This record gives sequence, structure tokens and C-alpha cells, in this order.
Amino acid sequence: MTKPPKTLDDLFHDTLKDIYFAEKKILATLPKMAKGAQNRELKAAFEKHRVETEGQVARLEQVLAEAAAPASPPNGRML
Repeated sequence: MTKPPKTLDDLFHDTLKDIYFAEKKILATLPKMAKGAQNRELKAAFEKHRVETEGQVARLEQVLAEAAAPASPPNGRML
């Protein structure tokens, strides 16, 4: 028995989830990398990247939350 083909919406959600979990993994690793950095500039770059990644994770969480909600036209009207 074969699975029905995925829709573009399914693929979009799968891709968002993949990106989200990759960013979360990077976020968990960046503090370790900063701690192990010997160079002051490299340590600062890892810390800056951590802050940027936190913002990206927050935006992905917003997108995932909004994408999970059923899309409806404004004011319940059909366009």
C-alpha cells in the first residue's frame, strides 16, 4: 500500500520543521563553541551568532504557529 503524495503544504511544513530543529541544534552547540574558542574575536562571533540564531528560532516558532492555524479569508468573506 502506498502513501498518498505529499502536498506542497505538507512539504512546506516539513521544511520549516527541519530548519527549526537544525537551528535549535545549532543554538545548543554555539555556547560550547564560544567557551572552547581560544581567540577573543572568534568567541565574540559565536556569541553574536547565538543571539541571531535565537531570533531566527523565535521567528520560526511564530511561522510554525501561524502555519498550523487554518487559513481563512479576512472577515470570513471569500475573495
